[in-house]
Amino acid sequence: MSSQELIQQISKNLAKTLNKDRQPIKRQLDRLRNELRKGTKVKEQLLSLELKLKQSIEKRNARLESFPVLEFPDLPISAKKDEIAELIKHNQVIILCGETGSGKTTQLPKICLSIGRGAAGLIGHTQPRRIAARTVADRIAEELKQPLGQAVGYKVRFHDKTRETSLIKLMTDGILLAESQNDPYLNQYDTIIIDEAHERSLNIDFLLGYMRWLLPRRPDLKLIITSATIDPERFSEHFFNAPIINVSGRTYPVEMRYRPAG
Repeated sequence: MSSQELIQQISKNLAKTLNKDRQPIKRQLDRLRNELRKGTKVKEQLLSLELKLKQSIEKRNARLESFPVLEFPDLPISAKKDEIAELIKHNQVIILCGETGSGKTTQLPKICLSIGRGAAGLIGHTQPRRIAARTVADRIAEELKQPLGQAVGYKVRFHDKTRETSLIKLMTDGILLAESQNDPYLNQYDTIIIDEAHERSLNIDFLLGYMRWLLPRRPDLKLIITSATIDPERFSEHFFNAPIINVSGRTYPVEMRYRPAG
């Protein structure tokens, strides 16, 4: 196979690699293409690059094969899971308004898995507080019948319970912001879920601004923003008029009991 044919083959298969490998391979490929035009012999380097490409594709396929069996409990969001999945497939950003008890926090990552998200990179899922990141990770891992720290992990300050093969990563919004300093394109992720965006903390506002800058530079990245039903149109306008989907909540009766005085 000639050097030019190797370049064409590598270019053709780039989209099948892990996100974190794609840009380094592309940069090296562009450099070798320029050197070939100058008459430099680059076949050995191209063969080495092709090997890296194949290894990355194998890792991506292994992630796909490791996807757990998905079951959706009887929650309001489960009735709309197909509609949400279609919106995620056809839009880079969606805004999901879910009332308390809708199941959005635990079921959204599973809906993403159901359409193949998480294969090329992690599904990152932010929470405003550390305790929420840990408990949500626990719950999703339990529903997937997986030990915590394998398919589902979490990362908070001073503690990282994820591994290279993890599919879903719960974290605080501050952790994701900190990671953007060393990985400005967030290449380890193929999907980001920003939960409880209506809280509008400083970290969340920074993240929303950062993601607006990043999305045009990462057309393969999907962003899902969840919010209570408080002015979702503002989030939609900020993200290029992203579609909004509403999910009802579920409440339970509360019985009031009074303790006798004395």
